[in-house]
Amino acid sequence: MDTSPDTSSTGFEVTLDDRGAPTLHLEGRMDAGSAPAMIKGVNSLFTKNPPATLIVDLAKVTYLDDFGALVLVELKNLMPGKEHRLLIANAADTVKDVLAILNFDDLGTSAARTPKRSPNMFTRLGSAVFRQASELKFDFTFIGSVCFASFYVLLHPKSLRADDTLYAMEKTGVDALPIVGLISFLLGLIMAFMSSVQLRQFGANIYVASLVGLAMVRELGPIMTAIIVAGRSGSAFAAEIGTMKISEEVDALFTMGFDPTRFLVVPKIAATVIVVPFLTLFSDLCAILGGLVVGVSMLDLTVNGYISQTMKTLTLFDVFWGLLKSGIFALLITIVGCLRGFQVKGGAASVGQATTSAVVSGIFLIILSDSLFAVILRYWG
Repeated sequence: MDTSPDTSSTGFEVTLDDRGAPTLHLEGRMDAGSAPAMIKGVNSLFTKNPPATLIVDLAKVTYLDDFGALVLVELKNLMPGKEHRLLIANAADTVKDVLAILNFDDLGTSAARTPKRSPNMFTRLGSAVFRQASELKFDFTFIGSVCFASFYVLLHPKSLRADDTLYAMEKTGVDALPIVGLISFLLGLIMAFMSSVQLRQFGANIYVASLVGLAMVRELGPIMTAIIVAGRSGSAFAAEIGTMKISEEVDALFTMGFDPTRFLVVPKIAATVIVVPFLTLFSDLCAILGGLVVGVSMLDLTVNGYISQTMKTLTLFDVFWGLLKSGIFALLITIVGCLRGFQVKGGAASVGQATTSAVVSGIFLIILSDSLFAVILRYWG
């Protein structure tokens, strides 16, 4: 008979029957204080030569908690293979209850893992269809709520939150002036420089002014301004509303009786639709100024001649056509940004995904709608 060094309240011993099968007798309290010594002792006894069957006698165990159960789990892990067994004997009812609560039979055993089957093509296709249908339903619902909220504000102008609208106008318009002006100036300068390389061969330097003015006012001015606004303001709208969504501020607004769409979306739409056309005009002027720098410094054109040629080329229809497009682009950017914000679920990662999606979707809709405008202009009348 082998006996471990006992403490005052805990101990264990091993006895052998007639066939040489070992029985481990545990006694005392099996808790956080005694578990480390017990684990160390049983490891030294059975690690090298684990028996085929080990009986653990718990008749003298007065207390057992999860730390004590860990000793039994360690014993179970020492029994390699299916032919080795660990048997619990003479356990008191209180000990049995603890082992039952801890699901001792499942502890220390590695459950057979069935390989996860990847869904087939039809399953993935069906899931994608249902997911897109659900998102499409939410999109139409949101657009409908925006229309109703906007119509309500038109009938009740005082319901529009003026402070929030002015704040959005400042963030969307005034704060964007430096970056819009710089990019448009460089774009006009590049267009004038590249076109002058070809036009100067034919003595048509003066038409650089026509090319820059017409291209910027009709196409590039509205598009570039809208893309900048989508990157700055569209993403900001999605991040702001998405953060409010995960912090349950949107639910709080609804609980207090406020319409979240009228409270959050309509001021942003009003501000963006107002300021983006002015940003587009500013972009056109900066691009023409960039072309003027190239025309005066490289093409021997006069300032008066360049401006006169630009005014001769452009018409009021071209200017208003660009402003109309910029207003439509602003509406699309704001609706998409706010929509992505309201679609946020979960945590901070979802806010980042919504912000990225707002920018990508906004730019896509800008290009798509511009192509439709180009077709409409081509077949006008």
